[in-house]
Amino acid sequence: MKKEVGRICSLGIWDETMPGISFDQEGVSNYAKIQLKMMEDNPIDSRGDERWKNILAKVKEKGAKGEYDCVIGVSGGTDSSYLLHLAAHSGLRPLAVNLDNGWSSDIAVSNIKKMTKQLNIDLETYVIDYEEIKDLLRTYMRAGLPWIDNPTDQAIHAVLYKIASREGVKSILIGSDFRSEGKQPTEWTYSDYRQLKHVHKKFGEVKLKTYPTLSFYQLFYYGYIRRIKQISPFIFMPYDKASAQSMLEEKYDWKYYGEHHHENLFTKWAIGYWMYEKYNIDKRKVTYSAQVLNGKLSREEALNIVGKLPYKKELENSDTDYVLKKLNISQEEFKKIWDAENRNFLDYPSYYPMIRKLTKLLIPVLKYILPVKPKIFYEMEGRND
Repeated sequence: MKKEVGRICSLGIWDETMPGISFDQEGVSNYAKIQLKMMEDNPIDSRGDERWKNILAKVKEKGAKGEYDCVIGVSGGTDSSYLLHLAAHSGLRPLAVNLDNGWSSDIAVSNIKKMTKQLNIDLETYVIDYEEIKDLLRTYMRAGLPWIDNPTDQAIHAVLYKIASREGVKSILIGSDFRSEGKQPTEWTYSDYRQLKHVHKKFGEVKLKTYPTLSFYQLFYYGYIRRIKQISPFIFMPYDKASAQSMLEEKYDWKYYGEHHHENLFTKWAIGYWMYEKYNIDKRKVTYSAQVLNGKLSREEALNIVGKLPYKKELENSDTDYVLKKLNISQEEFKKIWDAENRNFLDYPSYYPMIRKLTKLLIPVLKYILPVKPKIFYEMEGRND
């Protein structure tokens, strides 16, 4: 049974299912203020345009002597597909990198091939041995963590840095956009290599040989020593997801796949069923709240969307059966996992306590790795809990 949502933010649709939420006298939540602060610090007017032009010039300058001047992670989704289009039409020479974890939909794979072929962009696909990724996904489920697709997220970042380093590329472009996605609560999604290593040792069964890893210290090496920066171009410019989809469909015969992140079958199930039904976590509340503040949706439209189930009821059983079969999890084990106590990232070792302790020291160093302050630091400042 779902918990009552309680009080709802007067500006967006963040509500009391969000960890650490608070409201001021006008009913504005701290999450809304976090989102507004990120928007204030990263304007998309002439100042944002100037920042992007400067970054673009530096990407080209740093990559002038190589075959590629940047690496772009691609999934076949809207954001990464549009990013390929943007890069090509901005005069960049990207290497597209796709992580194959055995779960991408046929539509997503087709989209990647269409985009890279028509834009004449080289594509490298990094394939993880499926027995390894399968074991890691089972590991996160057995650990009782809400965001069970974290091993995929970590692998994507690790692969991008490793390939950029191999190619001598100093810029990694990613298609993330806080204005259309927001900042998910840390309790819902956080994980890192220290935690992955711990939970895999405790719950895993398969030795990891092809799975790429990225420790905090490796990130420091790539960013501070090798001077590889991760850049999100959409931070600096107006970006409308619906318009991007229409353009991609018309120009490249690109196909839409459904909700955000539904280009990956496991991610779709993890968000729409596992998190929603077991943890009462609805990530759409953050996504659509951000779009309300960005003027892309009305608050009423956002409330209507999240008032509907994220997963079609007629697909729940068949998709769950498919996931369990693909992961080699029996119905008996799944029931045991489902009935077990829900955990969060604080129940396991991670780099997070160190990050919190050293925040003031880390922010100046991170400018060598990222051109803008990470969202997690905005959340730390805005929640203060």
